[in-house]
Amino acid sequence: ARGHFLLLLLLPPPGRAGPCPALRYVAGGQCKSAAKLDGKVVIITGANTGIGKETARDLARRGARVIVACRDVAKGEAAASEIRAETGNQQVIVKKLDLANTKSIREFAENFLAEEKELHILINNAGVMLYPYSKTADGFEMHLGVNHLGHFLLTFLLLERLRQSAPARIVNVSSLAHHGGRIRFHDLHGDKSYNRGLAYCHSKLANVLFTRELARRLQGTKVTANSLHPGSVRSELVRHSSVMTWLWKVFSFFLKTPSEGAQTSVYCAVAEELDSVTGQYFSDCQPAYVSPRGRDDETAKKLWHVSCELLGIQWD
Repeated sequence: ARGHFLLLLLLPPPGRAGPCPALRYVAGGQCKSAAKLDGKVVIITGANTGIGKETARDLARRGARVIVACRDVAKGEAAASEIRAETGNQQVIVKKLDLANTKSIREFAENFLAEEKELHILINNAGVMLYPYSKTADGFEMHLGVNHLGHFLLTFLLLERLRQSAPARIVNVSSLAHHGGRIRFHDLHGDKSYNRGLAYCHSKLANVLFTRELARRLQGTKVTANSLHPGSVRSELVRHSSVMTWLWKVFSFFLKTPSEGAQTSVYCAVAEELDSVTGQYFSDCQPAYVSPRGRDDETAKKLWHVSCELLGIQWD
């Protein structure tokens, strides 16, 4: 299972063909939109490091008011200070958000709604990968709890503000690893069996399915929802695995930089041609192949209802 997971991360996406030079493939697609975001409000989870930080940098450069939502506030402040200095945009604000704790998610949303009258772009970027078996504050398996349920609840709490601010966009950072995932309703929290590589894959599949069902429910609201694969990126995401950390160092030449990895997130957030596109999955700033499990509408609907039950919310 571990070998299969590593191959998913390091091999080109399905349908990505051709004799293109390795360097061009590694760099991946670039967002070519020159769209400005003056007066727009953006939330990016996990924007204190990696592709989240680079996404924040790009959108701040476009004039957006960027809310850096992260668990490590000190690291967030350092990132925000760097972005403000480089872009000249002083509207880069850090707010505490721990996606492994629903109380923190509710407090973040409550404070945001009290302080901000608009929300135009929500980028659910934060995540954990290869985390040793553990539970969130609410008893959810860590990958499912942070990568899926945390963002599910955050989106639920902020959705009305997005609708009021429409046109608006929701961008969910998934992964090519969703191809190796399945939704194990009989053992969602890994109590019966657990493999941290597969747990990550399962959570990334949940991101794709959530996006699909969310887009269906938002038809006609001018709020779109799309998911994406950022590529294999040199970032801190693999820090919980000594094997992956070593591999990332050895093969660093073949990995995207965080800036390159952020391009598809930026594309989904700003590209004019995506104004009315929803429920899609992108890689390298273009539509990408979704696994059959990621296109299963019945599983998407069931996951939606189970997620609501776990979080104690009603989202009809």
